[in-house]
Amino acid sequence: MGHWEIFLFFLMIAFVYSSVGFGGGSSYLAVLAMYNLPYQEIRLTALICNVIVVIGGVYIYIKNNQIEWKKVLPITLVSVPMAYLGAVLKISQETFFLILGITLIIAAVLLWVKTEAGNDEKAALDSGSSLLGNSFLGGGIGFLSGLVGIGGGIFLSPLLNLMKWDTARKIAATSSVFILVNSVSGILGQLSKLSVGMDVFRIASLCLAVFVGGQIGSRMSLNWNPLIIKRMTAILVLVAGINVLIKYW
Repeated sequence: MGHWEIFLFFLMIAFVYSSVGFGGGSSYLAVLAMYNLPYQEIRLTALICNVIVVIGGVYIYIKNNQIEWKKVLPITLVSVPMAYLGAVLKISQETFFLILGITLIIAAVLLWVKTEAGNDEKAALDSGSSLLGNSFLGGGIGFLSGLVGIGGGIFLSPLLNLMKWDTARKIAATSSVFILVNSVSGILGQLSKLSVGMDVFRIASLCLAVFVGGQIGSRMSLNWNPLIIKRMTAILVLVAGINVLIKYW
């Protein structure tokens, strides 16, 4: 595989994102887009890497009983078919990169804005619990996730924090589950119309990189300042988004 530095980039991205409950799909997309790789391979690679990174975090959240399924299911159940629909939708390469650039810039803004989840358990339970609202939110982000090739947590987490939907830890757990199920759904959608010419060795190498980085990051989440990490990531995503727009618009 040429450009071996991509391997290191993916390892570092997985390490940083997993430490704050994300999969890193937006940054994987940004890095791959800069190397002029086939856009179908870009989306599939980002989604697979998402699954590898967040599955360990989801396991830890489930093990520690930090996932409130009654609130998580309305968001995730609607998002799954919508993510699949977004993945199978046929779009041109130019349209993909235009949407990707705009998506990265919006994601950077959401990451930069300081949001605080509800600290009061009772207040958190009383807010953001609308079944229809949660389903609509999950479905919209799910469709965008499948279309672009991200898990959607980079959008869901800041919005849930703004809504004071629940405590910070439960929002992180919800985002991890959301990323996992949407990434799997998006992968299935991508595989249903998979084209020839995928570099299997490159995809496998990057998967190994994010596995190593994600396993380390998910176990160090309590030792990091989430705000600092999110804002560092926001700068990276913003630069990448602007670069993509300049390059492909």
